[in-house]
Amino acid sequence: MAPKLGLIVNPIAGMGGRVGLKGTDGEALERARELGAEPESPRRASIAMRAIIRDGVEIDLLTAAGDMGESEAIAAGWTPRIVYDPGSQKTDASHTKAAARAMLESGVDLLMFVGGDGTARDIMDAVGDEIPVIGVPAGVKMHSAVFATDPRSGGELAAAYLGGRVCQTREAEVMDIDEEAFRQGRLSARLYGQVMTPYDPALVQDLKMGTAADEDAMLDAIAGRIVEEMEPTTLYVIGPGTTTRRILESLDLPATLLGVDLLKDGIILAEDANEATILGFLEEAESVKIIVTPIGGQGYLFGRGNQQISARVIERAGRENIVVVAAKSKLLALGQKPLLVDTGDPEVDELLRGYVSVVVDYREDSVRKVR
Repeated sequence: MAPKLGLIVNPIAGMGGRVGLKGTDGEALERARELGAEPESPRRASIAMRAIIRDGVEIDLLTAAGDMGESEAIAAGWTPRIVYDPGSQKTDASHTKAAARAMLESGVDLLMFVGGDGTARDIMDAVGDEIPVIGVPAGVKMHSAVFATDPRSGGELAAAYLGGRVCQTREAEVMDIDEEAFRQGRLSARLYGQVMTPYDPALVQDLKMGTAADEDAMLDAIAGRIVEEMEPTTLYVIGPGTTTRRILESLDLPATLLGVDLLKDGIILAEDANEATILGFLEEAESVKIIVTPIGGQGYLFGRGNQQISARVIERAGRENIVVVAAKSKLLALGQKPLLVDTGDPEVDELLRGYVSVVVDYREDSVRKVR
């Protein structure tokens, strides 16, 4: 008998990212739609499901009706069995939980969901540690350790686990933040619990870690180096994070800790800019630099919390105009793990693959691999 895979898709996950809303909780969903946001999760679900097909492992796919999994599975070439029908095109957390419970009762061997940290919480509430769970990243914030590094890796891990090639599981932390506080520049995160997740270190991300408190001098040195090297008339796209914030603070300028700011000739052109705003300024820019810092504990340069710096933005700026900054302790905490990218565009991800120089001090760089 073929192993059973459960698939749940959060249809609205990730819609707030490129438009700079940092999530889709509460009223943010309607605002995201007003700004022209499009769903991220259907395409990412299809990428994961196609990866399973390419693997060739025989699987009995169980899913929810409509946009909660059925549509994405069919688009990827599957003929799934429907075990839950939300009965509505507008779905919320209650539907995710009900779908997860239906799959638990149907005896799935692995539950794969497509969404962000909020979806991970809903899945945890519904099934606990009764069945293994793997997340396909499609949200704005993905601090939890339950997620694959990217959609294709999620499919590959699911296939390997159900095919018996990956047997190890681990307890993976489920984290989430207060989105309203997040939009106001305050990061309020907490641990909600744990789920069991198939484990392959090359295919799953780690828990997001904060910045160490004793890094002030090093951050000042990095900021001093970047400011000294800034060029007239160049547009600087400065990503979120404490390391990048220090650059603007050193210029006595306001900084959006959890957003993207645009700087030119010592003047802030836009605070907390979304993708459309960035692209608009790029059209007029003579030259551009993108400054980003990897997420602590995970190593993501793009695709986690900075979706405003989208694949289109990266393409227009060019790989050679990306500047990476990080304290030494952040890189040391990653060990030998590579830096990661998950822009949602495989061609841009491939463009970023290779090696990158990371500014770690006033007169020191470190070369790291990007996967």
